[in-house]
Formats: sequence, C-alpha cells, structure tokens
Amino acid sequence: MKVRKSITTILYHVFIAALGFIMVYPVLWMISGSLKDNSEILSGSLNLIPPNWRWDNFSRGWAGFGKITFTTYFKNSLIITTIATLGTVISSSLIAYALSRIPFRGRKFWFTLMIGTMLLPGQVVMIPQYLIYNRIGWVGTPLPLIVPHFFGAPFFIYMMMQFMAGIPKELDEAAIIDGCSKYSVFSKVIFPLLKPSLISTIIIQFYWKWDDYMGPMLYLGKPASYTVSIAVKLFADATSKTDYGAMFAMSTLSMIPVFLIFLIFNRYLVDGISTSGLKG
Repeated sequence: MKVRKSITTILYHVFIAALGFIMVYPVLWMISGSLKDNSEILSGSLNLIPPNWRWDNFSRGWAGFGKITFTTYFKNSLIITTIATLGTVISSSLIAYALSRIPFRGRKFWFTLMIGTMLLPGQVVMIPQYLIYNRIGWVGTPLPLIVPHFFGAPFFIYMMMQFMAGIPKELDEAAIIDGCSKYSVFSKVIFPLLKPSLISTIIIQFYWKWDDYMGPMLYLGKPASYTVSIAVKLFADATSKTDYGAMFAMSTLSMIPVFLIFLIFNRYLVDGISTSGLKG
C-alpha cells in the first residue's frame, strides 16, 4: 500500500513538473532567443542553450530608435503604470467602501450599473471614448491612460466589496461610538484591513497596465511618449529585416518590473482574491 502511494505521489509530481515546464517554456525560449542571432532564432531550434551568447542584443536593443533609447520608454511605462495603479487602488477602495458599508438611496442601482459595465467588451466603448478624449484635447497625451483610473475599476471594486463582507461591521460601529466619522472609519479601520486585497489590486492592475498595448497605441502620438509595449513592436518591420534578437532582449527586460512586483507581493495574492476577510 505504501509503495503504491509513493508511486502515485511520484507520478503526480512528475506530471505537475512537466506541465509547469510546458507552460513556462515559451518564456524560457524568449529569454534564450535574446542571446541568439536572427539565423539561430529563425532556424526553429527548440534548444534553450544559445550556441553563441550574443550579449550585444541588449546593447543594440537598448539603443532604441531615432536617438530615443529604451530608458525613455521604460520611464514612460513606469510613470503611467504607477500613477494609474495608485489611482485604481485609492478610487476602487473608496467606492467599494461606499457601496458595501454606507446606506444611501440608489445604492443597488449604482451597484447594478457598475456590474453591467463589466459585461461590456472594451472594443464597444473604444470609439466613443476616443471621440470624447479627442474633443477635450487629450489625444496625444498620457491623460486618457491615467485619469480614468481615478474613478474606480469595476472588477477591483467588486473584489474589495467581497473582501469587506468578511470584515465585521461591529468594528465600524465601535469606531463611530468612539467619535470617528465615516471617513475616519475608512482610513483607520477598513483601509488597513484591506491590505491583502489592495496588494492583489496592485499586482493585477500593474500587470494589466504595463502590458497594455492598445491604449498607448491609440492615444500616444509622439515616439518620445511611447511605452515599452509599443517600443518592442517597433523592432518588427514588414518592409525590412526584423531584429528578433534585440526584440527578445527588450521583451526579456520588460518582464523584470512585473516579476519583481509579483515576487515581492506574491504571498498576499491568494488572500486578497479570496473573500475570507477576518478570521478567528
């Protein structure tokens, strides 16, 4: 019986390891491709070890285009992503607190309306949004990529509301008895307890915003304002030779900020997405 259980355990771990390797293999191949030349990349070889380590792919890729280096592109991405993520965290937590803790007329209507917006594909509102931003003079600036995030994101609002459902309302009542206003209850009681949910929002929103391609493509007109996602695509040229080595090198570097954010806050991710709230 013990031998059979051991064999089952070994087979299970081998299967999980193989499945994990298959899932992560494209990323490993991209990292390996960042150290190969074009002929080796286009040969179709599945070998992850480069025959000749081409470190010059990184220097050539970092040089960028038209005297604009990837320092500018990374700076643009960091500024837009950081501010947008901060706006999402602050606004979504405030709205979630209002919808879940403060009774007011029309609360169910606004909650239903918010949930309804989650059902709309982004392509449906893309043209109306562009027309609005163009009319107010925001096209060609990073404002359309930042400002809307200070008005809440339905997905994160709903996630925080579910997390707040596990926080006893007696804590709110006790704080109010002690003289706290609704704003103080949020800032001193609710907001600190939302830490796992807030960090989950930071991780997911940072990843989504950093990886966004369509938004910057629509609204950023000047090459000096491009983000990393657009800059990486510039290496692909249908009319001439595509520099795949430099493209993969910059793609590899572009993963570092997202990887660091995930690595630092990973232990909070599961707790933040769950709806357990307080325990004990």
